[in-house]
Amino acid sequence: MNLQLTGHHLEITPALREYVSSKFSRISNHFDHVIDVKVTMSVEKLAQKVEATLHVPGNDLHAACTDENMYSAIDMLTDKLDRQVLKHKEKNGDHHKSGGAVKHQLSS
Repeated sequence: MNLQLTGHHLEITPALREYVSSKFSRISNHFDHVIDVKVTMSVEKLAQKVEATLHVPGNDLHAACTDENMYSAIDMLTDKLDRQVLKHKEKNGDHHKSGGAVKHQLSS
């Protein structure tokens, strides 16, 4: 998983970088096919805003969160993305039964 952090009106400190990478490791534990993640952190007056885009096979997942504290905004963002990843993983699973369709099972 490639992690790209960008700061808009904000300098990315090593502490922020470590915190974001530790939070996104939880997402990669649930779904290991995440190709890359682009995270943009910005400050607009008193609001701390975090946006992220996950590139997974077949889809791009995007989420954004705003809070007064940057760390809580990152927490909310990873929670949103975690739910989206689980939903994406569930959709892409094989939903076919091993026996085939019901009409094929009854004809034998």
